Amino acid sequence: MLVESVFRSEDVPAADRFDSWRTLVGRTHAPVDLVSDHRDDFRVFQRTVDLGSVSVWPSSFQPVIFRRTPELIRKSDPEGLHLTLPLEGSLYVSRERDEASYGPRSLNVLDTSHPFEVRPVAGSDGQHRGVGLEVPMALLPVPERLRDRLPGLRLSVEEGFGALLAQLLTQLGNGTGCYRPADGPRLGNVVVDLLSALLANALGAQDSLPSETHRQTLVLRIRAFVRQHLHDPRLTPRTIAAAHHISPGYLHRLFADEEETVAAWIRAQRLERARRDLAEPGLRTVPIHAIAARWGFPRAADFTRAFRTAYGMPPSDYRNRAMPPSE
Repeated sequence: MLVESVFRSEDVPAADRFDSWRTLVGRTHAPVDLVSDHRDDFRVFQRTVDLGSVSVWPSSFQPVIFRRTPELIRKSDPEGLHLTLPLEGSLYVSRERDEASYGPRSLNVLDTSHPFEVRPVAGSDGQHRGVGLEVPMALLPVPERLRDRLPGLRLSVEEGFGALLAQLLTQLGNGTGCYRPADGPRLGNVVVDLLSALLANALGAQDSLPSETHRQTLVLRIRAFVRQHLHDPRLTPRTIAAAHHISPGYLHRLFADEEETVAAWIRAQRLERARRDLAEPGLRTVPIHAIAARWGFPRAADFTRAFRTAYGMPPSDYRNRAMPPSE
């Protein structure tokens, strides 16, 4: 599990909940004024996930207004970007030059050096749910001449780097039990690379990205593409390279610094998906060869051999051990 802290309003006396959370928000993000009609008995749940220089904070809370004023900026400015991905409910954001609304399909960008007012709108249960992301501006390769364009950007999360970033933020929001504490800084680097590429595309400043960021984001795109096409037996390094307009040789060089070759990683992903299906009670009656074919192994003998090598037993034995006794 990653290093994280949790704030639950029910752990604090009702009279102190709002002020306690306001103090926490100021430490997590930047000092802001908070206003709410529910402050007498405020309900909020927030996790703050430490990713090294980057932090992610999934939260749910009753309607509240966040104001970052010029006075607060003069008092304290961490010089960072705050991005919010609404999951349930929406955001209305007022800045010096514009006003806009954001729903679950877009990321809202706030610059701690500029004033803003954010008015979250609750979902159907009276709570607003979302995932916040804090990144120091110094980590982002945004040219100085373009920084004033950052506040007000509407970053789509429906495709490309935006979709990859939203997927990672949502996964972290759902829980971090599958990670170790040492994974935090690595995930922070992934977040910064994805955000850097997303901002560069939105600002038309792709040339500003360091070559290592280009490489890392391309690897991330390729991994996402592979996961979406694992079922296709024609998925090979050659077809992956063609889909990304690179040569097979360059694809292999991209993975030279990774833990596995691209072909070995594809096979491992397919085997893992098949292993999960074999342990799924709802798929008890699905033949093993059908599960193998579903994950890109058209020849049952090839699947059995690969599965035994990876997990030390044939798939039939694994299914029998993993399945609960039938009633």
